[in-house]
Amino acid sequence: MMIYYLRAIRDLRNNKFLNAVTVVTIALSIMIVSAFLLFFINANQLVNSWKQGIRVMAYLQPDMTALEISALKQQITGMAGVEEVHYISKQEALQLLRAHLKRQSSLLSDLKTNPLPDTFEIRLLPSARNDKKVEQLAVEIENLSTVDDVEYGQDWVGRLSYIVRLFRLTAFAMGGLFFMASVFIVANTIRLVIYSRRAEIDIMRLVGASDRFITAPFYIEGLILGALGGLCGILTLLVTFAVLTARFEGGFAIGLMEIQFLPFGHVAAIIACSMLIGWLGCYLSLKQFLRYDTTEAQ
Repeated sequence: MMIYYLRAIRDLRNNKFLNAVTVVTIALSIMIVSAFLLFFINANQLVNSWKQGIRVMAYLQPDMTALEISALKQQITGMAGVEEVHYISKQEALQLLRAHLKRQSSLLSDLKTNPLPDTFEIRLLPSARNDKKVEQLAVEIENLSTVDDVEYGQDWVGRLSYIVRLFRLTAFAMGGLFFMASVFIVANTIRLVIYSRRAEIDIMRLVGASDRFITAPFYIEGLILGALGGLCGILTLLVTFAVLTARFEGGFAIGLMEIQFLPFGHVAAIIACSMLIGWLGCYLSLKQFLRYDTTEAQ
């Protein structure tokens, strides 16, 4: 086995330019795809944190009695996906509005009557915090005769979910394209190395060398090129991420969420994928070469 590694290292040294081009190509592909993955992971984390703050606000009909309000609260609490129902009277709502306006609270001083309605603030279970289930629950609550109107931020919830799905599809498409491009580059690099050593390979075959003895160093070379490309791509992305986050105090803190780099498991999977790129490119190149060589020999 050691002889295979030694031959692979020798080939890497003898074809520095071709191997450097291959490593750079894989590194760029890995960096771009990993950047999409980094964005998607943090965007998904941001969406989840926002979904935790999703509330369905049910505005009640005026002049409802305490008994009617209590019965309505029990009815809404029993609906699927509801975690908690909090009653906010119109007096409490006005106080909250004054506190929110702070210095502009004087705008409300001329009010003769309270224009705000009694409200139920409805918190949802984690399993119900997606746009479809929130909309279903909002429609169910709005159909109640004692509910005047329902609001749950339907515009930004739908748009945000659409944007995340769009970036997910883009990441998959870009990943597939760069994967195929990297395999193609690796295959051509290995093919050039094979043809440059064709005389040596023919001599090894004449003295009885097996296909495994001939091809094993190339597979090792492909794995090494893939690993180097993956490491270079991840390190480049890490440096770029560190430089960008260093410019912002708090590390891009957005509310309660802080943007993080790719988890170790994802990094390991990316490196493994880049090694697969190297192995697959080598396999395609060797398969074509051995088929051509066997046909020529016949």
